[in-house]
Amino acid sequence: MKIDHLVVNVDPFIQEDRAFISSVQAAGLPYQPKWGKGTKGFKVSNIWIGSEYFELVRIKKPDGGGWVKDWTERYNNGHRGLVGLALDVEDIEASYRKISGKEISITPPEPLRFRWFFNLLQRTMPWRNAYLTALQGVPLQIFLQQMKDEKSRSFMNQYMVPNSRDNAINGIREVIIYGELTDDDKRLLRALFDNCEEQEDELTVRLQSQVIRFIKSAEHKTEVILQCDNQELADKTLQLHNIHIRNG
Repeated sequence: MKIDHLVVNVDPFIQEDRAFISSVQAAGLPYQPKWGKGTKGFKVSNIWIGSEYFELVRIKKPDGGGWVKDWTERYNNGHRGLVGLALDVEDIEASYRKISGKEISITPPEPLRFRWFFNLLQRTMPWRNAYLTALQGVPLQIFLQQMKDEKSRSFMNQYMVPNSRDNAINGIREVIIYGELTDDDKRLLRALFDNCEEQEDELTVRLQSQVIRFIKSAEHKTEVILQCDNQELADKTLQLHNIHIRNG
């Protein structure tokens, strides 16, 4: 299991303002917001970081045009920032059975589908997702993802350009989420992850080469530390709504 991508609700300027786009690029993160999937109801732009990425989503019409319903509702209610955390798993069916067996709500694995071209065509993405119930203490939903096969993964990797690995920024190292987890939230996290380390004000999950931390705080915000092997770009930062991104 590893962090695959972070889904972020964004305002239009994140995808349109030249000064902001330049600030992303100055941090060593190549960014072409005009590229990416979308319909009349939503627009996605991606910041590719090695094999991981930020999926930046702007809702253009109230119905979301086929985007995830709950996230569309959050967007329409004013939420900006991290809304979804995708975890890449090797066997999504086994993960689904394990989690649902612990009486945690999770949707059956299904491919992401959305309609486009005046609602006449349907596009099915080459992966399946299974969504856990949203956390209560922070506005975040964790979900599992598995590619259809290695051929599909290789095909999708061709689209992960321009990529920050060209600047020796090779992936997401750590995600730190500040907020107030409820007891049910902690039960969900313990069911999802086998290695939760709990202290009084912090819950830590160690994945293959990544770390997720939940730190108790009255203020909700997120920090993302990237794996940067470029001394010239070390410690460069970027603010994306309430997400602070740093080359580590």
